[in-house]
Amino acid sequence: MKIAYHTGEYPRATDTFIQREVAGLRALGAEVVTCSVRRTDAKHHVGPEQREEAARTFHVLEAAKNPARLLAAHARLLARRTGAYARAWGLGLRTRQAGSRGLFKQLAYLAEAGVLADHLRAEGVQHLHNHFANSSCTVAMLAAEMSGVPYSVTMHGPAIFFEPGLWRVDEKVARARFVACISHYCRSQAMIFSDPAHWSKLHIVHCGVDPDAYQPTRGGGGRTELLFVGRLAAVKGLPVLIQAMEQLTAEGADARLTLIGDGPDRAALEARVAAARLSDRITFAGYQGSAEVAAALSRTDVFVLPSFAEGVPVVLMEALASQVPVVTTRIAGVGELVEDGVSGLLVPPGDAASLAEAVSALVRDEGLRRRMGEAGRAKVAADYATRAEAAWLLELMEGYHAGTAPKRLRQAEARTRRALAAE
Repeated sequence: MKIAYHTGEYPRATDTFIQREVAGLRALGAEVVTCSVRRTDAKHHVGPEQREEAARTFHVLEAAKNPARLLAAHARLLARRTGAYARAWGLGLRTRQAGSRGLFKQLAYLAEAGVLADHLRAEGVQHLHNHFANSSCTVAMLAAEMSGVPYSVTMHGPAIFFEPGLWRVDEKVARARFVACISHYCRSQAMIFSDPAHWSKLHIVHCGVDPDAYQPTRGGGGRTELLFVGRLAAVKGLPVLIQAMEQLTAEGADARLTLIGDGPDRAALEARVAAARLSDRITFAGYQGSAEVAAALSRTDVFVLPSFAEGVPVVLMEALASQVPVVTTRIAGVGELVEDGVSGLLVPPGDAASLAEAVSALVRDEGLRRRMGEAGRAKVAADYATRAEAAWLLELMEGYHAGTAPKRLRQAEARTRRALAAE
C-alpha cells in the first residue's frame, strides 16, 4: 500500500514513536509519504533521522500560504470531484467550533485540507493515517472527504477527551475507516463519545519501542541517578517531583535528578529548583535525541514521571526496555504498561510524599530495582515492540482496504510473524 502519514508537526523530538512507526511500516514493504501541517522547529531535529524525515515531509501550511498553489489545488478538486468537494465544505461548516473564531479556524482547516487532498491524489496515496484526533485530524477528515482517500486515526488522549465535543470525536470516529486506540482506557473514552455502531472499528494498537535499542541499566554503587524525560509543562507535574526531591534530600538520600526535555515551564522550574537550593542535585539537560536518551537511561537507576494526565507514555516504555524500574502516577492507561510492585511503583498524582516514599524505596533496594527492571523489559518486549505493532497496524490498513477487516480488538498471538519475516 501507499500510505500517507499526517499530524500537526513531524518529525518532533517529543513524538519519536511516530517516526519509529513509519520506519516499521516501511520495513514491512509499505510505501509511506509523510505530511505535517507545520514545519517543526530545528530544535526538534536532534539527530540525523529527524533531519532526513523533515527534508522528505510535505508541509501543508507552508504550501497553503502560497496563493497560487492554494487556488490551483482547490480548483483541481472542484473540477474533478465537485460533489465530494461540496460535501467536504458542508462537513466543515457543520462541524465547526462555535463563534466567529471557530468559523475562521474551520475555514483555515478547509483551505489546508484542499492542499493536502490535492497532494494525496497527486502522490497516488491509497490510505491516510493521522496521529492525534485534534486539529490535524480535522484537516485529515476534510481532506479524506475531498480526495476520496479513506483515513484512520491513532487516538491518544488525554487532551482530546478534555473537550471531545469541541474536536468532534463522534464525527471523526464515525467517518474514520478505523481508529487505533493506544490503550484499553483510551478506547473506553472513545466509546463514551461515539455511537455504539462504530465500536467494532476501535482497535488497540500500542505505541512502541525497539527493545534492542536499549541496554540494561548499570548496577548500583555511588549516587543514585534519577531521570525524567518529557515536556517541561504543567501536565507533567514537575513541581511535585521537585518537592519530592526536597524531601529525599532532607532524609539524606544521595540522589541526583536529570530532566531531559524543554517546554514553557522551564524558567519557572529552574527558579523553583534554585529557591529550594537543589541546583547541585537537579540538572536541566534540554532536548536530547533518541540515542542520547538511550544513553542516559543506561546510566539511570530509577525513572520518575509524576504526570497529572497521560495516555500511555512512550518514555516509560523506553525506561522499562532499558531495564530501569519506574515510579509514576496511577492515571489513564499507565497501569496497562506498568504493573504496580512488579515493574515499577504507581503513586497518586499530585502526592509529593507518596512520590518521595516510592523513589526512596527503590533507592534503598538494589535487588528490587533489578527485579523490577527485568520484569519491565520483558513486558515491553512482549506487548510494546514497534515491529509487532507496525505489523498489526498494517494488517488493519490492508484488511479495511480489502474489505476483510480484522474483527479482533488486539493483534493475534502470531502477530510477530510478519514483523520477524521482514528482519
